[in-house]
Amino acid sequence: MTKKVALIVGSLRKKSYTRAIATQAAALLPGGFELVNVKISDLALYNQDFDDEKKVPESWQHLRQQMADIDAVIFATPEYNRSMPAALKNALDVGSRPIGQSVWNGKPALIISVSIGGIAGFGANHHLRQSLVFLNMPVVAQPEVYIGNVRNLLDDNLKITNPGTIAFLQTAINTFADLVKRFS
Repeated sequence: MTKKVALIVGSLRKKSYTRAIATQAAALLPGGFELVNVKISDLALYNQDFDDEKKVPESWQHLRQQMADIDAVIFATPEYNRSMPAALKNALDVGSRPIGQSVWNGKPALIISVSIGGIAGFGANHHLRQSLVFLNMPVVAQPEVYIGNVRNLLDDNLKITNPGTIAFLQTAINTFADLVKRFS
């Protein structure tokens, strides 16, 4: 049976390094996996009043419905101020509510953090990891995927040029695929 994997990218930029790395990593998924790009750029900011008053924005409804059919998630995040971007945190919040109806519960996850600097998005990776633990998502523990100095790894078309990076991403994707199968 085909497993549906959501790709959720925290960077909203058109020429996002994070999206480039994540898309190429996700393309390494083995047979039996279907990739679904989940767009988070249009999500209204989370406000519990909308749920309480039954005035749920259409963008929230769409995310919640889309995630209902998803088996696992690849999260890719840049680092903004030593944490994940607001758009990504907002998606987590929207999907985790109403209380008791989280779309994230029990879905295996992989975190990829990307940075132009040498720290490789460590802060964003760990803040995201902390949220996913609370959301009851089993997360790939090893290898941790930190991609630093990303500009040195991509060509002008945002294709990965470093064979070692591709091999590393393949290892991470294989580990993720194994995790998804264990939780099926």
